[in-house]
Amino acid sequence: MSGPLEGVKVLSFCRALAGPFATMILADLGAEVIKIEQPKLGDGTRASFPRLNGISTYFLSVNRGKKSITLDLKNEQAKEIVFGLVKKVDILVENFRPGVMKRLGFDYETIRKHNPKIVYGSISGFGQTGPYSHRPAYDMLAQAMGGTVSITGPVDPEAPAVRVGYSIGDMGAGIFGAMGIQAALYKAEKTGQGQWVDVAMMDSQAAFCENAIVRYCATGEVPQPTGSRHPLAAPFQVFRTKDSSLVLIAANDKLWEAFCKAAGKEEWIGHERYRNRQQRLKHYDEFEKDMNALMQTRTTDEWGRLFDEHNVMWGPVNNIEQVVNDPHIQAREMIVEVEHPQAGKHRIVSSPMKFSETPIKIEKAGPELGTDTDDVLSSLLGLSAEEIENLRKDGVV
Repeated sequence: MSGPLEGVKVLSFCRALAGPFATMILADLGAEVIKIEQPKLGDGTRASFPRLNGISTYFLSVNRGKKSITLDLKNEQAKEIVFGLVKKVDILVENFRPGVMKRLGFDYETIRKHNPKIVYGSISGFGQTGPYSHRPAYDMLAQAMGGTVSITGPVDPEAPAVRVGYSIGDMGAGIFGAMGIQAALYKAEKTGQGQWVDVAMMDSQAAFCENAIVRYCATGEVPQPTGSRHPLAAPFQVFRTKDSSLVLIAANDKLWEAFCKAAGKEEWIGHERYRNRQQRLKHYDEFEKDMNALMQTRTTDEWGRLFDEHNVMWGPVNNIEQVVNDPHIQAREMIVEVEHPQAGKHRIVSSPMKFSETPIKIEKAGPELGTDTDDVLSSLLGLSAEEIENLRKDGVV
């Protein structure tokens, strides 16, 4: 694959979502990602639904562009193969619970003896240190314990807490993991010395909650869910219209004046309780009631035309079908088609990163289990077809 990381080799011990999402980013950027999977079973997401011709769409979505090899990591011959591959790659990424890689014999201190320049990325629920480090974690645990769930959802204090609608606990750690790994790779290229990059899902959620945390630290007030509205600006939220919903942002005085003119509410420009953001926030309950009544007098398209004429910041609340078919998403080539031997042609989400000189081209679907074992072992380790076949007979691969 093309991209700015073309020529970089990654050995991935990742499964599920957080680690595969990080290595997906690296693969999108052009790195050669070699995914190690358990013989016969593979990554557990291969069993997930829904499926295309028997192939999990979950697996396909975050493993595009990677190579798959199978190794029984508890086998001594497999361990020697891993150490051989470690000498040939630039990056190793794993997302086991802390301690698992050490039990397998592939901890950072062991691996660096075989390749001092290697960048070793660990992505876990709570990190390699701290009182929770030994605990298992899933996306929602990270969202809950990292603060995200506490500020998400309806304003009603009696309503149950809700998670973000996609796995930001896993994906957030994957993003920070990919960023940290690339920074360490840059350092390694300059100094010849690799390092261990430790990224935790809970830490990543706390990082995403930075505004709420800073507000608490400054005021002592614990932030609460605010529905779709922004806690520090108004109007800055979703409003129901006559036929659907839209997002309206008119937080500063200039945008507020433009909105009032578009809505035919010029008298609100100098309204004692609405004239500036501070006043609108102070009298928010009354303000929201008036805004809800006003916004439901027109359809989303009618409001959109008025807002466009007056340079008001707005947008429709698109469902996933509308996103996929949005002309801007299509113009930005955010939905691409790849082909899998069994699943056939299918569409996946492309990378949001656009490069002028080293463009990303996502052309390879998620791999079939072990499909690249022979190629990797022969090209990187120089094993013969007979040697590989013997490994297969012995259950090593």
